[in-house]
Amino acid sequence: MKHISRKIFLGAVVALLGLCANAQEFKVGIVNLDRIFREANTAKSAQVKLEQEFSKREKELNDIASQLKTASEKFEREAPTLPESQRATRQKQLVDQDRDFQRKRREFQEDLNSRKNEELQTVIERANKVVKALAEAEKYDLIVQEAVYVNPKLDITDKVIKSLNASNGK
Repeated sequence: MKHISRKIFLGAVVALLGLCANAQEFKVGIVNLDRIFREANTAKSAQVKLEQEFSKREKELNDIASQLKTASEKFEREAPTLPESQRATRQKQLVDQDRDFQRKRREFQEDLNSRKNEELQTVIERANKVVKALAEAEKYDLIVQEAVYVNPKLDITDKVIKSLNASNGK
């Protein structure tokens, strides 16, 4: 479905370009959002911020996973020699600990994804402002985010990244 809508969009752009070619020069720019996410200082600082914010919780989860694995391996070794009641109790404890760990891991992942989306949205908003200012300053008629093929002359991603980096603290 996304592929079809992209073809329709590109067809409309080509048709629009054909119509405008007769009237006047039509200036088009292409922006690679993935490169902006990788190379712009705002995106890099957002990534560092997320790593700092979530590294402690991630380490705690990794420690819990390691402890759980060790306890499970110990239980597997000792299970044949344990009385039935003790074996059932320890197995239930391990299942409860694993369930608690899975819940914590899921909550961590949800929190991380939510914060990533917030930070990405901030980067996108800043990039959109820069793209709009660039479009107005350099008289672009159309700026597209993605295309199957891009002539390097039309790619303005470097300009956007440079402008984003220059206005990083603003």
